[in-house]
Amino acid sequence: MLKTGIKTWVLAAGLALAGVAGTGSAALAAQPAQASRPGVPAALQPANAADPAAPAANAAVEATNLSDAAQRPVAPDQAPELRADGAPALAATPRLGQPTDGLMGIQPQVTKNGLRAHWFHDRILFPLITIISLFVLGLLVYVVIRFRAAANPTPSKTSHNTFIEVVWTLVPVLILVAIAVPSIGLLSAQFKPAPSGAVTLKAIGNQWYWSYQYPDHGGIEITANMLKEKGEVPAGERFRTDADGPRLMATDNRIVLPVGVPIRLITTANDVIHSWAVPAFWIKLDAIPGRLNETSFTIDKPGVYFGQCSELCGARHAYMPIAVEAVTPAQFAAWVRAKGGTMPTPGKASDAAIPQPGSDNAAGAAAEAAIVDNLTGPTQNVTAVSPTSPQGATGNPGGLGDTGR
Repeated sequence: MLKTGIKTWVLAAGLALAGVAGTGSAALAAQPAQASRPGVPAALQPANAADPAAPAANAAVEATNLSDAAQRPVAPDQAPELRADGAPALAATPRLGQPTDGLMGIQPQVTKNGLRAHWFHDRILFPLITIISLFVLGLLVYVVIRFRAAANPTPSKTSHNTFIEVVWTLVPVLILVAIAVPSIGLLSAQFKPAPSGAVTLKAIGNQWYWSYQYPDHGGIEITANMLKEKGEVPAGERFRTDADGPRLMATDNRIVLPVGVPIRLITTANDVIHSWAVPAFWIKLDAIPGRLNETSFTIDKPGVYFGQCSELCGARHAYMPIAVEAVTPAQFAAWVRAKGGTMPTPGKASDAAIPQPGSDNAAGAAAEAAIVDNLTGPTQNVTAVSPTSPQGATGNPGGLGDTGR
């Protein structure tokens, strides 16, 4: 009886230990399948490796913890807009924010000014253009038939007709007024100053890539180069995929902006004139060396939006795209922390200095440079080596910008 009791206790203990070990093994086995990047919002976490079709229930639970995740520290070299494998967490949506084959008309707009401009085009400009074109075509057909030599052998010698002259003077004036009133209002809205609390984005054009600064968020700096195709990069380097966006428009680093928050866009350039243009935002603002241009807009819908430089700027003008990832304010705050930046005080007006390119050549800086030159001797004209980018968004080697192409 005693032996039977001892055997029973030993067997029970063995089963208990086996259960604990099994549970631990299952947990360890499931661990790699979970998101392994702390501090990244749920909407930007890597997909479940064990289940590529990540269940909706898990997504809902992760979304509930979004605010907590945004508060946890994130390593600066982790970019929450990318998955662990380097692919973008938010894939580009077809027919939204990008050119689409076979699609006629203006891209779907996601800003107030864009919606207003789209309405103006569809309700005023297009009908007026259609009516005027058909009217002129009708007049030409009528003149060709009615006043041809065979039908009108004796031309009229009438030189003036008061009624016709009044009509062809007043009607164009009324047409211009119908176009001018909404045009002026739209133009004024496009250059309305950004309110207090807006997110400041400084876009700097270079030959041939874009660099960006967030002056109000700890001076975050980003360099965005076009992603090449799979057959154009060495093995191991990141190349463009359909999730990144269309060919010639996807970038290795997307700029991230919050939805529903006013954006203060400032543009300038380091070399020649560029133009920062995103059709879905109804934005096209020239970037001119030595000058700061400014506009404001608010993105109404999350997504990925693409644009390009719209000012002929040199041999690789067609290869400096723009990619904007619009996310919720909580996700934007987490992205800022992941980049090593800080969030400004809510409601406080921006006091960040926005220097123009070349401002280092001010009188004081020039005097100091002259003293250094006198001490170190003449400057040798050599080719400068481009610095290595500190960004962790891609593993591609090389310097800042597309300098080697």
